[in-house]
Amino acid sequence: MTPRQVTGGQLLVDNLIAHDVDTIFGIPGIQLYELVDALFDAREGLSLIAPRHEQSTTYMADGYARVTGKPGVAMVVPGPGVLNATAGLATALACSSPVLLLCGQLDSQLIDDRKYGALHEIPDQTGILRSLTKWVGTARDAREIPDLVALAFHHLNTGVPGPVALEVPPDVLAARVETRTASRIVPAEATFPRDKLESIAALIARSERPYILAGGGAQAAGDAILDCATLLGCPVIQSRNGRGVVDATHPLVLDPYARAEVISDADLVIVIGSRMGTGAGGHIDLGTGNVININAEVSDLGYPRPTTEHALLGDARVVTEQIVDALRRLGSAPASTWTQSEIERIRTSAAQQLEQVSPQLEYLRAIRTTLPADTVLVSEYTQVGYVSTITYPASSPRSFISPGYQGTLGYGFATAIGAQVGAPDRRVVSISGDGGFSWTLPELATLARYRIPLIAIVFNDGRYGNVYRSQKYAYEGRVLASDLTNPDFMRLADAYGVESFRVHDAGGLRDALFEVAKRDAPALIEVEVDEFPSPWALFDEPGQ
Repeated sequence: MTPRQVTGGQLLVDNLIAHDVDTIFGIPGIQLYELVDALFDAREGLSLIAPRHEQSTTYMADGYARVTGKPGVAMVVPGPGVLNATAGLATALACSSPVLLLCGQLDSQLIDDRKYGALHEIPDQTGILRSLTKWVGTARDAREIPDLVALAFHHLNTGVPGPVALEVPPDVLAARVETRTASRIVPAEATFPRDKLESIAALIARSERPYILAGGGAQAAGDAILDCATLLGCPVIQSRNGRGVVDATHPLVLDPYARAEVISDADLVIVIGSRMGTGAGGHIDLGTGNVININAEVSDLGYPRPTTEHALLGDARVVTEQIVDALRRLGSAPASTWTQSEIERIRTSAAQQLEQVSPQLEYLRAIRTTLPADTVLVSEYTQVGYVSTITYPASSPRSFISPGYQGTLGYGFATAIGAQVGAPDRRVVSISGDGGFSWTLPELATLARYRIPLIAIVFNDGRYGNVYRSQKYAYEGRVLASDLTNPDFMRLADAYGVESFRVHDAGGLRDALFEVAKRDAPALIEVEVDEFPSPWALFDEPGQ
């Protein structure tokens, strides 16, 4: 039988489907025509969602990846398309999100340093991508595509997740070759010598005041973390990126703000899937006790984190399960002196101190109490969003999304659209300020076109609130460029055919959410607000 001949574009689509890709967020362009034409034939197995700006392609792919745990795929033309998509790559890299960027290139014979002046040519596009990804591949021949796709997914699924990029020139996409699907590369799971696990388990069992710090890299380890915490009777603190790893309402789980009291006499911390980083480039205060550090990335086990002989390189879930098994093999009760009443007292104390930002808390409570428990919250860099990172009670993994240390203002609305596509059976809520929302507000057209039932909440104070407050109080009222001229958001939503509400307080937000929850359709809720109290005294350092 004669092998089937296909274009490079068709070969790429076939291999993406073989790796379970069902959605691409991308914008067609001349260097991608053969790939887009192949997607036309694959519409039943692979959907193309076309945003209104190239920056939104990687934001949406990031949101999709964060709620599903599967790689999110974006597609852009070379040059300006790639440059527009880099903010989303930077955010995915900061948040360990598995995003695959498919991007065009110049014709393969023009990829060098001679500056031809070809359409969309930029110097060293591959180098730019390499600085923002775990891996970059460039197909110089259509026959390379299957192996490059397999290699891309190997990097997406191995170690700490993160973005990768695959460049495919237009002549490679147009070339005709025999169809082929490459085998998947199966990563090996980390294993440790039994004596090392036994010694670490013994150290944990001897600890009188242990606690667990769960980070964003522990999304799949929630059950194992609770098993460990229950065995020890110790508290679990979730980092800002780790919200939802375990249910925030569990009796052993505390908000990040409670960490200061927990570490005051802690003699051991088990860090699971966290970089332990602060926005200033240092590491968070863990206390003076022993540190057991579990991470899938070698660099996250070393400086500037506390040096420790108890570092374990591997998947958070697998390693935590191995530690739990080792603890059970010991057969004796751990020495932990924590009591449930003590943990509850710390929770109550932290909650009382958080009331200094009660306006923001009231809006978060309105969201949490009105919508289902498995609702996904996408938190922007806005006043309510800042507070959400230290106190929003996420109940399940992959239900709280933030930009991590990248602090990508304006990422949230588009990212939430991708999250809603990835989680069609769950409600997804985006919270933005009027400043951040305006960066991607044309994506209202994407909501309307694809009838994506996202709830977008915009807190409108007519300014970049954080900048304004800093200028007002730290710079003696020398306010410059922090005020905004906004459209009428209600009329704008109506122009796009999206249902909208305007409210003025937390009660109004609750009522609007109650109405929106009755329908499976997109909605925009504008909340008119004034200056919020500063939340920064509740954080490790200002602005983080």
